[in-house]
Amino acid sequence: MSDQSTNNRPRVYDHGQSSSDHDQGHLDHSDSHSHSHSDFHNHQGHNHDHSVSLENINLSFIIAVSANLAFTIIEAIYAVIANSVSLLGDAGHNLSDVLGLLLAWGATYLASQKATDFYSYGYRRTTILAAIINAVVLVFAALYIAYVSIDKFFAPSEISEVAMMIVASIGIAVNAGTAMLFVKGQDDLNLRGAFLHLAYDALISAGVVVAAIIIYFSGWLWVDPAMGLLIVIVILGGTWGMLRDSINLILDAVPQGIDRHAVHDFLAQIPGVSQVHDLHIWGMSTYENCLTAHLVMPENTLWDSEESYAAIGALLRKDFNIHHVTLQIEKDQECSNQDCD
Repeated sequence: MSDQSTNNRPRVYDHGQSSSDHDQGHLDHSDSHSHSHSDFHNHQGHNHDHSVSLENINLSFIIAVSANLAFTIIEAIYAVIANSVSLLGDAGHNLSDVLGLLLAWGATYLASQKATDFYSYGYRRTTILAAIINAVVLVFAALYIAYVSIDKFFAPSEISEVAMMIVASIGIAVNAGTAMLFVKGQDDLNLRGAFLHLAYDALISAGVVVAAIIIYFSGWLWVDPAMGLLIVIVILGGTWGMLRDSINLILDAVPQGIDRHAVHDFLAQIPGVSQVHDLHIWGMSTYENCLTAHLVMPENTLWDSEESYAAIGALLRKDFNIHHVTLQIEKDQECSNQDCD
């Protein structure tokens, strides 16, 4: 830049996929650049690999929804036959699983669609909404199980322990097996919600089997509602984290797993940068994160170049799981010897 006015003019650099260029065939968030950490400093970070095939996700949802819907119908019928509140609660929770899976599936599909003139980011945030709704559904399912269990404490009745054990054992296999389909998507809060639904149902089914065995040998009918309440505590304890994280994403908080101070230090250590301010990090969806920041660079340096910005963006993606980076470069000479707000 030859003249002073041009030199002082802020520059904006945007490194990352635009909404319209997002890969529609895959939810692939792996680093596409091969820059070494030693390119400009010795920062140590963590490598994040978020390559998840949309085709595989669709197949996982098809299998999980079909298997759980079929089992829910069978379990509800046998819960009435066996007169078991814990088995009926498990069936009710399985139904919430099916609804939650359909919701997460729909959000994942919408997130893969192209951006429009009105929705410039596309529909990625539907994954956050799905995660919140899934967490709320889990809470209400737990409250329903608690209500039925307490009622059963005051009005105990005979149950069919053998039917409970058989049906619940099948439930362990169905839920644990389908939960494994989503185990690789734990970094995505939406897919984590689907996983937790299925994993908790496998746990509930295991609890029903234990209760049935105890009742079979002891005749203690109160064990059935007691196991129901224990299951409620487990569900609420595990759901809290997902509900908290999804609400934080809606409020544009720094996503879970990203250290804002570490990102600030990373940017501040770039040669030529004298100050970092207006640093914002938020989640565009449950699997994509964004960053904007102002970098004060008083002098023209080697790093004030397109190639250098590409290296910075690649390392932010690789080390901090930040996919969309926008940097505004300021060349205020007064910032070279004092802090800038």
